[in-house]
Amino acid sequence: MQRCILYFSGTTMNFADLGLSEELLKSVAEAGYDEPTPIQAQAIPPVLMMKDIIGIAQTGTGKTASFVLPMIDILAHGRSRARMPRSLILEPTRELAAQVAENFEKYGKHHNLSMALLIGGVSMGDQIKALEKGVDVLIATPGRLMDLFDRGRILMSGCELLVIDEADRMLDMGFIPDIESICSKLPATRQTMLFSATMPPPIKKLSDQFLNNPKYIEVSRPATANTSIDQSLIEVAPKAKRKLIVDLLDNEGVETAIIFCNRKTEVRDLCESLRKDGFDAGQIHGDMDQSSRLAELDRFKSGEINILCASDVAARGLDIKGVSHVINYDIPWHPDDYIHRIGRTGRAGATGVAITFITRSDAEHVESIEKLTGMKISVRKERKAKAGAKPSEKAAAKPAPAKPEPAKAKAPRQDDAPKRAQRDDRPKKPRQDQSDAPAKPARAAKVEEKKPPVVQDSNDDDGADSGWNGPMPSFLDAKLNR
Repeated sequence: MQRCILYFSGTTMNFADLGLSEELLKSVAEAGYDEPTPIQAQAIPPVLMMKDIIGIAQTGTGKTASFVLPMIDILAHGRSRARMPRSLILEPTRELAAQVAENFEKYGKHHNLSMALLIGGVSMGDQIKALEKGVDVLIATPGRLMDLFDRGRILMSGCELLVIDEADRMLDMGFIPDIESICSKLPATRQTMLFSATMPPPIKKLSDQFLNNPKYIEVSRPATANTSIDQSLIEVAPKAKRKLIVDLLDNEGVETAIIFCNRKTEVRDLCESLRKDGFDAGQIHGDMDQSSRLAELDRFKSGEINILCASDVAARGLDIKGVSHVINYDIPWHPDDYIHRIGRTGRAGATGVAITFITRSDAEHVESIEKLTGMKISVRKERKAKAGAKPSEKAAAKPAPAKPEPAKAKAPRQDDAPKRAQRDDRPKKPRQDQSDAPAKPARAAKVEEKKPPVVQDSNDDDGADSGWNGPMPSFLDAKLNR
């Protein structure tokens, strides 16, 4: 195995120095990129030379382009055949697969390549149509790929190039047996690339079994946190988390935030609670069908919502620019997931903030994370949920009520009244004590207009009329309609 370990690189190399075609360099320039990242600079030349690659890189290092760009040039010469994809990219989740498809659309617009996206949660109809026409690039999750293979809808004997992305995530999700089965069905003489944030023993075994004298590229220490992220812990009682999250969102200068929960039910409940409190919040978790998950991501990327409550389906690989805060509402069960969660902020050289709520029972999880990252995470002093001003200032700023409250009505707490008055302009039963309270127009006006995204029923059967429910990559759509 050839080893190339790069912990720091001050390279000033340009993409033109990597051996890419003029058409590809034009696409890269149009996308606004001038210099390759370390993983791109180290991986692209050997990939173009048809060598096997093991890439150890954190999320956010640009590793997707490190295999997408050379693949486009390699596949530019050749012809696809029906049901026999020329290349295969395996991704652990639907979101990551869709994101890789977006990269092919962006960088491959000056090439005449066809692509198919095989993911669960949507109908097989259009996926099968694309395979029947023949595809140069097949991007798939293991489950859907194996399903179509077992139905005889796809042949793997013509695959010349294989990419196994987020291999350690594949391990966490139990996909390694499927990966081994898929690899055994591919031609023995192929080019294979394996990318992972860490290299646990099962992944090492997988690489030894299916890669041929690979070049080992490591661009940063595995499982280390981005140093541009300000990390902290806040001790909180479990029942006080809802109050604390509202306090943070109001008073921490949050522009955009992803809030991670360990359970899907908690994601739903927290999102609903934040909406009731007047926040522009959305949600993404494994129980949502694919079209709804992509719709929520698009709303977050476009700025229609600025708070995204998420399970760990959003923790890895999703490239969302400008996320100012990541908040771990629950500390993750696995320390590796902490690295990937907080990696959603502080991307592309920007700074970010990562805050983790911890309870008395979380000491062991904190210890595991600190051991993995090699750093001590600061613990903030205990704080009570408040609306930003000191209690004395709040009391002075509180307007005198026009009328005394009815005898049976429960008086609001002194320090919470202005906050509650600002939020209770949303549609609900009127309260007598809110008639003279100032409204918070910026947030309340949005709440009246916003509705939760409509969740469309997803059919995973072989339906001819109900196809891909999410956005169709443009050049794939053009290919299907030829």
